[in-house]
Amino acid sequence: MTRPKLFALSTCMHCARVKALLISLHVDFDTLYVDRLAGEERSHRMGELQSYTPELSFPTLVVGDDVVIGAREQRIREILLEK
Repeated sequence: MTRPKLFALSTCMHCARVKALLISLHVDFDTLYVDRLAGEERSHRMGELQSYTPELSFPTLVVGDDVVIGAREQRIREILLEK
């Protein structure tokens, strides 16, 4: 399984819920707090996020070819169990 990537905002309670879920499931993942980035790195990550969700929604979890927008716990569990 490719390492999941969580696009999040540091002040977002829904993002925190998804992060807590991933931790509770013992999933190794990367968190990108887009609001803490600046300059070229922020532009790059926002462009990457926009390729997954044109509305730039948070949280966005990318697991391989699967993308979950929002704190959809059941869907996240399903995807992780498939991998």
